[in-house]
Amino acid sequence: MTRPTQAQLEAARDRLVPDVVADGLSVLFCGINPGLTTAVTGHHFARPGNRFWPVLHRSGFTPRLLAPAEQAELLTYRLGITNVVARPTARADELTAEEYREGGRLLERKVARLRPRWLAVVGVTAYRAAFADRGARIGPQERTIGSARVWVLPNPSGLNAHWTAETMAEEYARLREAAETA
Repeated sequence: MTRPTQAQLEAARDRLVPDVVADGLSVLFCGINPGLTTAVTGHHFARPGNRFWPVLHRSGFTPRLLAPAEQAELLTYRLGITNVVARPTARADELTAEEYREGGRLLERKVARLRPRWLAVVGVTAYRAAFADRGARIGPQERTIGSARVWVLPNPSGLNAHWTAETMAEEYARLREAAETA
């Protein structure tokens, strides 16, 4: 994929990126919101340097490394992708507290309708803001949404220097193991 131009990125601010979802998924991954590169391409976690796809593979969720353009293949593994907030931005700090809260309310409805076994929110700060849970930490949460258990994962953004691809893959693998046994 060639890098989008600045004009393409700016034009993508109003685009909605469709969810990759189906009823009864094993795990529904939930990003914070689409980045502008994702909005340009229509593929989740499309920005070069985002570690979602490599971490998903390294953790054992997928048998091979998928490219963002292959996101629909996730459904064959009973995995899906959505976001807390649908509005694309260059940075997550462009989102308002109300957008997070409203996103949390909409996400609860979506999860209740789709009935995944696990909702995996990628980003503890987004989870805290969307669900007013200041004490949340990485890992399984006490909260359930409908019948779905909730797990908070590290944000795979390349800007998240607190986590390496290896340590992220270990945490994602913990979720995979829980999803396989539950």
